[in-house]
Amino acid sequence: MQIYFQLIWAYLKIGIFGFGGGYAMLSLVEKSVVQPGWISETMFTDIVAISQMTPGPIGINSATYIGFVAPGSVDTALNGVGWGLLGSCLATLAVVVPSFLLVLYSSHFIRRHSESGAIKAVFAGLRPVVVGLIASAAIMLMNAANFNPNGIDWQLWVNIAICAIAFCLAFFPIKIWGKKFKMHPILIIILAGVAGYLIYGIN
Repeated sequence: MQIYFQLIWAYLKIGIFGFGGGYAMLSLVEKSVVQPGWISETMFTDIVAISQMTPGPIGINSATYIGFVAPGSVDTALNGVGWGLLGSCLATLAVVVPSFLLVLYSSHFIRRHSESGAIKAVFAGLRPVVVGLIASAAIMLMNAANFNPNGIDWQLWVNIAICAIAFCLAFFPIKIWGKKFKMHPILIIILAGVAGYLIYGIN
């Protein structure tokens, strides 16, 4: 049962100190759930992928998922849907409630003092920090679990190519019939899934 208190404490810290949204808090989430041994690094990267493909913020989605799988992975006596749902509810509430209360108060405070030089200065310092945290999350995910989980050289290069193509499709507009379009991220995810199935799924 101790795992539930650990989940609550871990996600309370993530909810309070996870500045910059889901991507920015990934390194904090990884440190909180992988280092204690609740889940493996490979499972963590899978959770990130699943959280991206499901509706809702990545921080909340990952909390729900990790809350479900962590109790059973730590203690086999806690295997089962009921124990997993309890962990999901506790982790999700722990990450949501602090953020909700902080945003509720800070939005009221910022609205009252929006013209304050001190508030503007604080945000001027926070913006580049958030960019740095997101960049840190991107670098953290560039690991063997994502690009070469099976230790096969050709798969490494194929995965790098998929990553590069996905980046180009998301970042650079495509010219069709004289008009420029940016491909929707959902379509890129679907195409990557189809490519993965064709490359790795068909034997």
